[in-house]
Amino acid sequence: MSQNKWFYLCLLSFIWGSSYILIKYGLIGLTPLQLGSVRIIISCFFLLIVGYNSISNLTYYEWKWLVITGFIGTFFPSFLFAFAQKYIDSALTAIMNSLTPIFTLIIGLLFFSSKIYLRQYIGVALGFIGTFTLIWNGINSAVNNDFFYSFLIICASICYATNIHFLKIKLSNVKPVAIALGNFIAIFPPAFIYLFVSDFFSFENLKEPELINSLGYIVLLAFFATAIAKILFLKLVKISTPIFVSSVTYLIPIVAFFWGVLDGESIGILEIISAVMILLGVFLANKPKEQNK
Repeated sequence: MSQNKWFYLCLLSFIWGSSYILIKYGLIGLTPLQLGSVRIIISCFFLLIVGYNSISNLTYYEWKWLVITGFIGTFFPSFLFAFAQKYIDSALTAIMNSLTPIFTLIIGLLFFSSKIYLRQYIGVALGFIGTFTLIWNGINSAVNNDFFYSFLIICASICYATNIHFLKIKLSNVKPVAIALGNFIAIFPPAFIYLFVSDFFSFENLKEPELINSLGYIVLLAFFATAIAKILFLKLVKISTPIFVSSVTYLIPIVAFFWGVLDGESIGILEIISAVMILLGVFLANKPKEQNK
């Protein structure tokens, strides 16, 4: 189980770290609202194919929390990130999302009576210092930075942090595939309604080359970064602590920077040092408790 949780952590970091560059190119031909809606709709169809039998025995109580976690953990963040990345670089967006573990810790302490060890405080603090350094450097160097859109990313991080606790406490007995599919069934109607009333399905709009190219990126985003990653994420929630789960966001900026370099962005020594601090923070925050003699 210990090996599995690290495997899921690394795989999710790569998938979600790659999602920001896909959103960046998806926004070339789509509006933020269209991108979020298309992402949800495509992901829902993918999950229906692989998990339609998993929701047959869900109770009313479980469906209630599937609706709540669907909106908090998927619906709102999908649109918040889409709007933010319209004006903020993809790497900076990934960096800002690294605040999730901090909010997970705070929410756990305030509302869920979480027990936190000293080494976890030190690890989270060290990771936060590295993240803050990246944020500060990114804010100073961003050409089109807007603090309002940075606040949207913070809101998305709070949504993720809250959702982790709800999943762990309220839906611990539900299979990951059932949770993922239930979440997307719950948020499918509002996403489809918006896409239907927009000009997305107009004949002239569908002939635009930019729209077709953007849809290709969003299909990849929906399949890997939303549908598949959702299942992996829920598996990770089942076998680890909320702090460990949220630490996936420490590794995401490293992957995002990698794609940024390939896309022509530059990375300096400050970013490398900060990334090392983040990795050390992850290690300390999740170091096994020493056995009593």
